[in-house]
Amino acid sequence: MAGTRVGRLWTWRWRRSPLRRRSDLVEAWIVLAAWLIALAGSLLAGLTTADAVKRGLDQQRTERRPITAVLTEKADGSTSAQAVDNSHVWAGVRWTAPDGSSHTGRTEVRPSTPKGTQVTIWTDRQGQLVSKPLTPGDAEFQADWTGALAAAGAAGVVFGGAQLARAGLERRRLREWEEEWMRVDTRRGGRTG
Repeated sequence: MAGTRVGRLWTWRWRRSPLRRRSDLVEAWIVLAAWLIALAGSLLAGLTTADAVKRGLDQQRTERRPITAVLTEKADGSTSAQAVDNSHVWAGVRWTAPDGSSHTGRTEVRPSTPKGTQVTIWTDRQGQLVSKPLTPGDAEFQADWTGALAAAGAAGVVFGGAQLARAGLERRRLREWEEEWMRVDTRRGGRTG
């Protein structure tokens, strides 16, 4: 019995009633459309975004390659302002790109690593220093979470737009009620019957 009352409560805008206004029916359609668009749109946005991020990270993994570089300076200790975290600091390195050109840059190394030590760095196809690509598992995790955030954002935009439309309808309903009260309020000169 309680389930019947709840069902009737949720669907009152769809049933014929002398108390139902046209704006109530419009609001019901807005809510229904918002739910359908949010479900379909967020699913599409999430899957599309996750796929794009995964393809981008896969491409990074194929384009980036590890090469050996040589430290051009002794790495500072971990207490330095140059510290990345407790286990790595920034230090200068020199490497030769695949085309034979020499490059220099800064990369993360263990603290107090001596000058001349060989370290592994990652470069792109042009031989420029880049960060290490994500592992396939990390890339999948990042793609999934980015897709989930995109889905939530898309749903939020749809529901936000629906709420704005509903707020406009509510303002209109309040104006209509005020006008009706002005017509029937006997204290302000309205008629009673």
